[in-house]
Amino acid sequence: MGKRGVLKKRAVAVKAGRGETGQRALPYGIFELTLVVTANCTMRCTYCYAGGARRSVMDESLGRQSIDRALRSMSPKGRLELGFFGGEPLLEAELVGAFIDYARRRAAPKDQTVEVSITTNGTATTESAWKVMMDGGVQIAVSCDGTAGTHDRHRKLAGGKGSWKIVEAAIRRLVKEGKDATVVMVLRPDTVADLPAGLAAIRDMGIKFVSPSLDLWTQWRPEDIANLGQAVAKAADLWKPAGGGFGIGWFDDMSSRLAGLESAPCARCAFGAGQIAVSTAGNLYPCERLIGRDADDNPHRLAGHATRGEDFLGYRPVPLRADAACRECTISLACSTYCRCSNLVRTGDVARPDRLLCELNKAVFKEVSRILGLDKNK
Repeated sequence: MGKRGVLKKRAVAVKAGRGETGQRALPYGIFELTLVVTANCTMRCTYCYAGGARRSVMDESLGRQSIDRALRSMSPKGRLELGFFGGEPLLEAELVGAFIDYARRRAAPKDQTVEVSITTNGTATTESAWKVMMDGGVQIAVSCDGTAGTHDRHRKLAGGKGSWKIVEAAIRRLVKEGKDATVVMVLRPDTVADLPAGLAAIRDMGIKFVSPSLDLWTQWRPEDIANLGQAVAKAADLWKPAGGGFGIGWFDDMSSRLAGLESAPCARCAFGAGQIAVSTAGNLYPCERLIGRDADDNPHRLAGHATRGEDFLGYRPVPLRADAACRECTISLACSTYCRCSNLVRTGDVARPDRLLCELNKAVFKEVSRILGLDKNK
């Protein structure tokens, strides 16, 4: 295959593992590392934020160095949340499998644990891809936008044909073979009305949990946001959180916050300070969604490189949500608008959400309160 990846240098460099102040941070109990193993893809989704498919594959030595640095950023008995992203990561299933094995071996001496997650488009059907997906220690998230017509509107194969039949077959096989997979469902202004039908279609395939996700890179007009609220209200009636019924990410998360339950600790949205994404070229980012084409002028790239440094300690935490309007909002404590990446995409400020994110949370809050009977206790 030849040399994998192209190592790029950044104009501004600091010692890797050190923050701007030069102060070394303490090891993390949980660290999230996402490896973008390839930028190549079998699909040409219209809303792709990964910069488009291109033939770039992570070198195995680069991935190993990234894993070693992440493990050295953790305390003994800490947990590494190791994610694989693309492109379509399972096009390089053997490489992914090698990274998983390596991480587990390297973590064992310090009693560190490794939790693995893979986001796939469901079209990689090789034997090696299925071997990785059926690994009992690997969490699989399949991208599927609901019904055939809605899914194929934006999720097309490289040749231009819709991908739904292939993805549906993959989901049904996962369910049949006992894999507890999640489905990620992207919503846009032109598909948001199809949310209830899409959730029902995925549920009927045997999936127990769906994570809806808004296309944050497109324009949402006021009428689109109103349609989102209506779709959320209809979708809530499909939500069956009890007894292993049918979970929907937005509602599950909101109900936990309203009940005062602490979510399982994780490193998600640590945004550099405990969370690092590594591009195929070894460049570092606070979130995989910000890599794009991994251009040299990408303003979201962190200082340093995966091959330089002993660990990933020392990157300064960025501010949490700090918008004045949030402090006056009646659902502020139950709101999920703390994702720095989502806020950055929508407003250019990691600490400030926009109307789309706020209205989504208000709609979800209203429906969860209705279904759980919390609105009757006012």
